[in-house]
Amino acid sequence: GSCRVKIPAPDAPGGERVYRRIFDVFRAHGVGYFVYNGGNDSADTTFKIATMARRMDVPLQCVGAPKTIDNDLAVTDNCPGFGSAAKYVAVSVSEAALDVASMRRTSTKVFILEVMGRNAGWLAAAAGLPQELNDGPGIILFPEIPFNRGRFAAAVRARVKKWGYAVVTASEGLRDASGNFLSAAESADAFAHRQLGGAAPRLAAMIGADLNLKCHWGVADYLQRAARHIASETDVRQAKALGAAATRLAAAGRGGTMAVLERTSDSPYRWRIGTADLSRAANREKKMPRRFIRRDGFGITAECRRYLAPLIRGEAFPPFGRDGLPKTARLRNIMAKKKLPPWRE
Repeated sequence: GSCRVKIPAPDAPGGERVYRRIFDVFRAHGVGYFVYNGGNDSADTTFKIATMARRMDVPLQCVGAPKTIDNDLAVTDNCPGFGSAAKYVAVSVSEAALDVASMRRTSTKVFILEVMGRNAGWLAAAAGLPQELNDGPGIILFPEIPFNRGRFAAAVRARVKKWGYAVVTASEGLRDASGNFLSAAESADAFAHRQLGGAAPRLAAMIGADLNLKCHWGVADYLQRAARHIASETDVRQAKALGAAATRLAAAGRGGTMAVLERTSDSPYRWRIGTADLSRAANREKKMPRRFIRRDGFGITAECRRYLAPLIRGEAFPPFGRDGLPKTARLRNIMAKKKLPPWRE
């Protein structure tokens, strides 16, 4: 039942009519608490509704709960979903590297994995967690670092010469020096985000043309965010804690806030739940700091490893059935009966 609808800014001409309809629907169904989980756009939506609820004197408590595998939401140390997706990326790249290494003398020399991350390279950075790759044949392409075809080809060539193969992890949001996406569709969603995907085959074509090396590529796409079978225990615990905290904030009348994660120690890893005003998170992206990216732009630093490593720790396997497949809950998703006549813009 999720949606991609961009509601107008509180001060936009005619915007009040939209919010009046939202509040009429809430009122008709007896809804007094609105807890919205998601990333930047979701935090922005929650902030807008909270702002207008106060302005229009509507008794509605609006609270945000972080949830995005992109890990680009401001204020919170990290976001539920990211740790498990990062674990998936790190494991997948490590396993793919073993496969390519076994063929390096006779066949494939380069493997490319494309991962999600429109403007922030957090997921791509997870590919640097296997130390043997980050310090060896691995190459990470971050959206924060402008893509340079010549430097990329040279990096691939050097790794193939030294180790016999190269493993590239590329963010889907890879951009050139002019800020243009390496691969983006013409279509866009309600928030003007262009559909991304296709960086991996573009890079593979470059490797074939520039280096004449056999290259295979893959796109993690939905797999990285749906891989519950390899979830991080840390991630699952934090997701439950944040959900509970957001519910408590709403019940306590703390509208206009967001439950956040605060890191208190790297080693040993310790965290706690905090609270932040939604205005600090709405539409504010948290990108990879430059100090987290190696000087050559193709790997992660020790400081980045200290940040990432605790988030993928522990296993939280789902229950498995006799058929060897995970048991998953299937919600009936019964929609509430509509109580108001259809609304027309």
